[in-house]
Amino acid sequence: MGLFDFFSKGKASKGEGGGKKVSEREIARMAKLVSTKMSQNYDRQEAIEELGRIGTADSSRALLKRFDWTMEPSITDQEEKEAASRGIRSAGSDAIGPIREYCKKAESLTWPLKTLRDLVPDQGYVEELLGVLDLFDTEYVRNAEPKVQLINLLEEYPSEDVRIAVEPFMTDASEPVRFAAVTTVFAMNDETSVPALVSALAEEESLRVRNRIAQGLLDRDWEVPENLREACTEALPDGYALSGGKVRRG
Repeated sequence: MGLFDFFSKGKASKGEGGGKKVSEREIARMAKLVSTKMSQNYDRQEAIEELGRIGTADSSRALLKRFDWTMEPSITDQEEKEAASRGIRSAGSDAIGPIREYCKKAESLTWPLKTLRDLVPDQGYVEELLGVLDLFDTEYVRNAEPKVQLINLLEEYPSEDVRIAVEPFMTDASEPVRFAAVTTVFAMNDETSVPALVSALAEEESLRVRNRIAQGLLDRDWEVPENLREACTEALPDGYALSGGKVRRG
């Protein structure tokens, strides 16, 4: 029996996602339990299930707090987060706004974006992802992981809109973000990105990113515009050369 299985009978009788009316004070009390690993497991898990039955924007905001932290054992952490995700989804479209708000300040986007995926159709999901990406710029941030997670996820949705949105992050202050952005831009498989890729190559200090750009240009056999060939030649890492406007091993 799973960690939360014994709560399921209560769901059957009260109705999941039924918009149950609960006072703001009660939601705040449960949100406090959800927000910390210092609360008793039983009390916290009961609060997660009850918030899921409420199924409103306010209950979703409270449940999102469970994504702020991790605990041991990992199986308990996973099950609690899955329960929180189910509870958020029970609010339907009312949960979308709170998820957007949460993404602005989240240390990790894995769970909120996973939850959002089940609330919107494919095209709507891509638009939501791009909307979240638009909250970020390319300046230094203490924790760049949300940008990395988001850009990696966008790799799965090739489109002109994604290409245009991700290209600027090839010059981000964070090396992991730049690497993720280059990888996602290549995944768009659009030769229009060559000037941006060469420009990023010319500015890049990280050998890992430079190698990624050079190998990507080689693999796709894309031609470098004549006005960018000198800059490209100078920036290519050892083991690569430009021949006839295309990157080759050399």
